[in-house]
Amino acid sequence: MDFFAELLADLRAETADLEALLEGADWELPTPAEGWTARDQVGHLAWFDEAATRVVTEPGSLRTDVSVDDLVIEARALRAEAVHAWFRTARARMLETFATLDPRTRLPWYGPPMSAASFATARLMETWAHGQDIADALGVTRTPTARLRHVATLGVRAMPYGFAVRGLPAPRDPVRVELTMPDGTPWTAGPEGAADVVRGPMLGFCLLVTQRRHLTDTGLVAEGATAGRWMAVAQAFAGPPGKGRAPSGAIQGDTG
Repeated sequence: MDFFAELLADLRAETADLEALLEGADWELPTPAEGWTARDQVGHLAWFDEAATRVVTEPGSLRTDVSVDDLVIEARALRAEAVHAWFRTARARMLETFATLDPRTRLPWYGPPMSAASFATARLMETWAHGQDIADALGVTRTPTARLRHVATLGVRAMPYGFAVRGLPAPRDPVRVELTMPDGTPWTAGPEGAADVVRGPMLGFCLLVTQRRHLTDTGLVAEGATAGRWMAVAQAFAGPPGKGRAPSGAIQGDTG
């Protein structure tokens, strides 16, 4: 299996995990995302899955005149069952469409254009992150998987974006990232010997770069001024700066 087929298989697996989480769930539960219910989270995924398909099948169709909150409000006109059916249909069509692409194909999106491979990685990241919001609403602790490596990779690559979207200059000093995967395997990115280093569990890193946990709740350690500044603005998703989450006072470790 080539890397793109493996990536799409991981996206399907992440989708299946989300579906399992939704089984029997109360879709009107409020989530940690202010003003968003579990149903809103799924509607958000469905809308952007459809948009992802359209940028491939209908070039020039990308809408830039809508906000995330506007889209959530629009989807509230649908019953939960309809939102679920919408998500399933949109996700299946997106996966089918992306399976036909060369992974190097460049696609426009909210932020800089991305390759099809990076695009699929971003959809996996979004699925996992919004699934985390739903898990938190349900009081469920998910078992982290090796699929987090995709989220971590995107988080590292997005380092300059976190600064740029806030109007800040990208740092010149490199940062080494040394993480522990859920099975205990080491995972690294960045040059060896860099003065600035981020260390800790991969789960904590992914929670931070998707802004689902505050730094103090991740088990991460940032050494060096540049690493510290990055952790304060890290953002793996496109769009305006996120609000992040307030510290809870409890360390979120890697439970896998």
